[in-house]
Amino acid sequence: MKWFTTFITSKIGQKFTMAGTGLFLVLFLIVHLAGNLQLLKDDGGEAFNVYANFMVHNIFIEIISIGLYIFILLHAIQGIIFAINNKKARGKNYKKSYSGKKIFPASNMALLGSLIFFFIIFHMKDFWWKYKYGGQVDMIPHGDGTIGNLYATVQSSFSHGWIVALYILSMGVLYFHLSHGFASAFRTFGVHNKKYTPVVYFLGTLYSVLVCIGFAIIPIYFYFFLTNH
Repeated sequence: MKWFTTFITSKIGQKFTMAGTGLFLVLFLIVHLAGNLQLLKDDGGEAFNVYANFMVHNIFIEIISIGLYIFILLHAIQGIIFAINNKKARGKNYKKSYSGKKIFPASNMALLGSLIFFFIIFHMKDFWWKYKYGGQVDMIPHGDGTIGNLYATVQSSFSHGWIVALYILSMGVLYFHLSHGFASAFRTFGVHNKKYTPVVYFLGTLYSVLVCIGFAIIPIYFYFFLTNH
């Protein structure tokens, strides 16, 4: 295992770890969005509550979740390390090597990632923690038993304008992070030439727009159509 430790702590190993965890999180966001879009169903939250109950109590999902948390932490830590090393190596000339739209996301990935990380903590505390450990989610009848009414918790949270604004702002931050990170990950794995690079950038931008709009629609819909304020 010494070779693995040597590789993972090397510069190239860190790049591959950063890119690999990033692409895993890209796939996770698609699955997470698909589940959350059930909040938009006109069924009083039944489909979403069943989905949430399955995600919280299925042992297989629990194991995957542990891996997800590890990947998020690893991605965040590696990002911070890269930012520190790049700043030391390139200094003030770093921003000058970029032009146009690339300047902001490329030179502020650590800042964008940190903001997203803190948003994830807030998001999990507001929903997942309340459901899993907080005992703050009402139980409602379902089949022969009961399930947590997380739909009502979501509706309550998104009745507050500042929370909705926070989510929308966070999706804007996520867009910049994803749009640059998507192409950067593929470049790390060798997909970087005149033929494929424009396609990767297009797909990364398209993915980032659709995912961020998809997540942003949910709090907007709840605030303006399903809550009294």
